[in-house]
Amino acid sequence: MEKSKRIFDIIFSSAALLFFLPYALVIGVLIKLSSVGPIFYKCRRVGKDGRIIECWKFRTMCLGAEEKLRTILAENPKMKKEWDIYFKLKDDPRVSGVGKFLRKTSMDELPQFWNIIKGDLSVVGPRPVTEEEVKRYFCDKAGKILSVRPGLTGIWQTSGRNLLTFDERIQLEEQYIDKRSFLLDLSIIFKTIPHILFAKGAF
Repeated sequence: MEKSKRIFDIIFSSAALLFFLPYALVIGVLIKLSSVGPIFYKCRRVGKDGRIIECWKFRTMCLGAEEKLRTILAENPKMKKEWDIYFKLKDDPRVSGVGKFLRKTSMDELPQFWNIIKGDLSVVGPRPVTEEEVKRYFCDKAGKILSVRPGLTGIWQTSGRNLLTFDERIQLEEQYIDKRSFLLDLSIIFKTIPHILFAKGAF
């Protein structure tokens, strides 16, 4: 399965990059016009077998977002509680206007098709996570979840996305790894499309 999955990843991602290239150019211009800073954002994630990878995204936040987050969580107990449960903020003040649109449509993740071609990610797989998330939430399940390449989409995205708690997400990731097959991957890809179009569970 691994070899056929890898071939599919390369073909699918190459076609996607060519198809979305005009949209990517427009997105780049909008980001530069709407906020100060680079077009792309590089984030560290934990890949297959615990290897650190760098995932590329279109930048959706203001500069100095990490420092601003610490201040927000220190001064707002409600947001701190939300962050502890979901590891995200629904109304994140660090996100730009263009960034909110990109996140709702998942278009901020288009550059990750390049990560797939490189072999860091797969089209379908567990959600890429940070080292902090692995330490805080994965515990004894880290070995199993990190045994496969993270995915651009996955069972988490078709089952609620950011509306899921981290514990619920981990349970779904385990189910995917136990049942994964080429047909399951195709099913998840087709289910992802309406979730992106209607932005269900996205913020």
